[in-house]
Amino acid sequence: MTRKERTVSREAKSLNELARPHVLGLVPYSPGKPLEEVERELGLDDVLKLASNENPLGPSPVALQALREALQDIHRYPDGGCHVLRQALSRRLGVEPQELCFGNGSNELLELVTRAFLGPGDEAVMGHPAFVVYRSVCQAVGAEIREVPLRDFTHDLGGMLRAVTARTKLVFVGNPNNPTGTCVSPTDLHDFLRELPADVILVVDEAYREYVPRHLQPDLLKPIRDGRHLLVLRTFSKAYGLAGLRIGYGIAPAEMVQILNRVRQPFNVNVLAQKAAAAALTDAAHLQETLRITEVGRQALQSGLQEVGVVCVPSVANFILVDVGREGRGVADALLRRGVIVRSMEGYGLSTYLRVTVGTPQENVRVLRAVAAVLGTPETAATSADATEERSRR
Repeated sequence: MTRKERTVSREAKSLNELARPHVLGLVPYSPGKPLEEVERELGLDDVLKLASNENPLGPSPVALQALREALQDIHRYPDGGCHVLRQALSRRLGVEPQELCFGNGSNELLELVTRAFLGPGDEAVMGHPAFVVYRSVCQAVGAEIREVPLRDFTHDLGGMLRAVTARTKLVFVGNPNNPTGTCVSPTDLHDFLRELPADVILVVDEAYREYVPRHLQPDLLKPIRDGRHLLVLRTFSKAYGLAGLRIGYGIAPAEMVQILNRVRQPFNVNVLAQKAAAAALTDAAHLQETLRITEVGRQALQSGLQEVGVVCVPSVANFILVDVGREGRGVADALLRRGVIVRSMEGYGLSTYLRVTVGTPQENVRVLRAVAAVLGTPETAATSADATEERSRR
């Protein structure tokens, strides 16, 4: 049989038949429509987006100035080693430069660690509900996923330990957890790490760490220096207000960083992101104002929502998970028609819940008024927010 005859006789397969089965099972992440499109569709010009846990104050003016200065160099490839930012973070955190790795958002680092260490037949343990990317990156490499239900909306560390088997390679802990906004105590997390088998890699996602009260922030740098299989993830997307530039970093033993760099694409962090992140680190005043506004706003939202009968999960992050007591998607759609975008949690198995980002004092007042109107309750929530708005100006 000639080569041509062999080619002709081959039965053509569809793309779905060619794709790996575990990839076909993935559900693409839905980021929602751009603000401009929502405003066009609804005929509004002041839509408020509080669905993605962004910093409502925006980035530091110092970071913006660094961006303007960096624009003249965008015809050059970025520094593939993130040297300036690496040195700045090394000094800030007290870690060795080789213990830092960088990604296109901390999301990319989640992908890198799964690509480097997981494959078919391996297992990963995680809470449920937790950040959806943990599950998707594991599923994408064909690993088996063992989900442990949260307890009181918080990671059940004891249950997660019991879920670990001889095939477990990775364990994910979001601290604080998204979408619940809760965190585990430092003591419990250190005990968990101590009891975890030494050859299991613990990934602690600290994307919202800056918002957590100091006494609840675990010190995970010592176990890293001691050589534990530990990867701590942080980001500039939240408290530093650089979500649009996509830059995150990980702290891990140097040996793990070397392995992650083997699967990392060159020049994965663009030059603008590197410059802005390094500059943002120098603006302590902007960070502190972000944390202050968030703390005041979180208290205002929780108090106001509770006044209109909405149940709030106690949060230490820059968002609140709320139970509206009815189908959440319908409430989210009704709020959207009033120009307020929040996140429905049905995709997390929480059909009556919404996730609401803490905004500026004025934005929080608007959210509370919209919720009161949609739920048909008195606008006492807005009164509480107005008072908090006044206090925030002092």
